[in-house]
Amino acid sequence: MAAEHVVIDLDEHGREPAERSDITHGNVANRRNVLLALVAAFVIGVVLGGIGVGELRDSRAQRERSTVVSLVALPESGYSGGSNSRGTVVLNGQLTLINTGPAPITIRAVQAERPGVQVRGVGQARHVRPGGTGQIAVDLQLECATAFDLEPLSVRFSVETEDRRLREVRYPVALVGSAWQEDAMRLCEPRLDS
Repeated sequence: MAAEHVVIDLDEHGREPAERSDITHGNVANRRNVLLALVAAFVIGVVLGGIGVGELRDSRAQRERSTVVSLVALPESGYSGGSNSRGTVVLNGQLTLINTGPAPITIRAVQAERPGVQVRGVGQARHVRPGGTGQIAVDLQLECATAFDLEPLSVRFSVETEDRRLREVRYPVALVGSAWQEDAMRLCEPRLDS
């Protein structure tokens, strides 16, 4: 009997791991591409989100800016006549308004009252741009004996802001030494002498 030889072909087994190596290398490359795509999508999302948040913040800041009311009111002589009846002077005056806020405003109404003093706006509403001034006519009723104490008069303004809403603001107006006091005293003095 002849001896049987078993031949093992080592080359056959060598191909199989090489093919698996190509598959493994292909999977790694695919995973890398997917990972890069996910990272790119994340970065784009962050950038777009940042832009969106910035736009939202700017929009909110604009809305807040349009609601801010800041003004200064100064009594001015608009004396065009007046009367003195029983120690009470009735005359016409003006308030000069300075818009110190960041947005345009429209002054719709002016009013103030305390013992001895009544102020009421007359005439049309006044639109005042930021940093601008405007005058509003007022009717004054002042008691000669009590109107001019040292405490400033709290004047109430009804103001329409850029967002078309009415807001009430107050501003302290000093009457002592003002043009209103000078105008009133001209009418009060003759009454005090008699």
